[in-house]
Amino acid sequence: MRRSDIKNIIEAIMFSYAEPVSIEELNLAINEELSPKEIEYMLNLLIEEYKENNRGIQIIKLNNRYQMTSNSIYSDYIRRIVRPNKKRPLNQATFESLVIIAYKQPITKNDLEEIRGVKCDKVLKTLLDNNLIFEAGRLEKTGKPIIYKTTDEFLKILNIESIHQLPDYKL
Repeated sequence: MRRSDIKNIIEAIMFSYAEPVSIEELNLAINEELSPKEIEYMLNLLIEEYKENNRGIQIIKLNNRYQMTSNSIYSDYIRRIVRPNKKRPLNQATFESLVIIAYKQPITKNDLEEIRGVKCDKVLKTLLDNNLIFEAGRLEKTGKPIIYKTTDEFLKILNIESIHQLPDYKL
């Protein structure tokens, strides 16, 4: 298979699949004897092509996964036709909790409540409903408490690739 074909397959998969996709998933779909480095090279070619031509779409990287999205410079035009569900703005308590989760993740509800000094049930529900955090599993200790982490949506909002790009801050 030619490189241009592989690049086109990657582009088609990313266009069709609404969620971020990993290099491993792309390699599985292509089903060729390609190394992850070769897939990553093809992805980087596509990313550069979109940037150089100032296209309406772009490919972004989120936690070692890639996603095709609309180019943010055209967001005003998109908003004219696409009306997403109105999400309530975050209040101070919810925002503070999100910051704590971002810096302390993975974190349990009890740990969050201990840091904040108040119950956090409603705050966690709001963050979950807004797809800013997710239940990342359970701790292997008494009660098996749920652990929370931030989502790729959180990274998109901040326009960063990874949680490691958050500014240094001590809680």
